[in-house]
Amino acid sequence: MNIQGQAALVTGGASGLGEATARELARLGARVAVLDVNTALAEKVAAEIGGIACACDITNTDSVNAALDKAAAAHGPARILMNVAGIGSAKRIVGKDGNAAPLEDFVRVVNVNLIGTYNISRLYAAQCAKLDPLEGGERGVMLFTASVAAFDGQVGQQAYSASKSGLVGMTLPMARDLAQHGIRVCTIAPGLFATPLLKELPEAIQQSLAASIPFPPRLGKPSEFAELACHIVANGHLNGEVIRLDGALRMAPR
Repeated sequence: MNIQGQAALVTGGASGLGEATARELARLGARVAVLDVNTALAEKVAAEIGGIACACDITNTDSVNAALDKAAAAHGPARILMNVAGIGSAKRIVGKDGNAAPLEDFVRVVNVNLIGTYNISRLYAAQCAKLDPLEGGERGVMLFTASVAAFDGQVGQQAYSASKSGLVGMTLPMARDLAQHGIRVCTIAPGLFATPLLKELPEAIQQSLAASIPFPPRLGKPSEFAELACHIVANGHLNGEVIRLDGALRMAPR
C-alpha cells in the first residue's frame, strides 16, 4: 500500500514508539490521527505533524468509536491501524511478604495490551472491510506491537508476557480471518528501545541494558521501529508475520 494520502490511526501515538510511528507516517504523506489517553500530549504531537488528536481508551468501546468517528470526519476512513498503546508491569507471583500477587494487576495489563488491542482492531476492521479495494484487492493494514517478552519473559513479567504472547498468537488467525476482506495483519516484537520510560532509568542501567544486546550494542531507536512499521504497510506480501526487532537480544531470566 502506498502510504501517501492514506488515513492512519496510531494508538499510543502521544509518546515513545507510537509517537515515532505517527511522525514517520506523516513524513511519508499519511493523514495521521494520534489516539491516546493523554490528550494534551496527543494534541502536541498532532499539531507538530499536521494530524488530529483523538482522546481514546482502547479498552472502552464507546471511546474507541468516538475516536474513529472523529478521525474519519477529519481524514476519511482509515486504511492503516498502528496498535502501539500498551502498559507494563513487573510483579512476582509470591511477594516478599509471602502474599500472592494481586489479580487486579494481571487483569489490568491483559485488558489494555491484549483485549484493548483486539477491541479497536475489530472496530477498525469492520469499517475498513466496507471500503473499496485498492490495487490488488487490498483494503487495509493492521499492526500489533508485541515484545520480546512474549518469548523471553523475565521474572515478574507474567502479566506483560502473557498479554504480548496473546498478540503474537492472534496475528496469524487475524490475518487469515481478514484475508477475505483484503486486510493484512503483522506484528513487531521490539526489544530494548530508548523510549521515555526507559530513559528514566539511571544512566548506568541504560548502558548495562544496551551492552546486553549482541549487535548493535545499543538501545533501539524509536525511529527504527517506526521505519519497520511503515515498511510493513508498504510491502504488500508481508502478512500474518511476527518480526522481532531486537539486535539478536535474548532476555535473561532476570
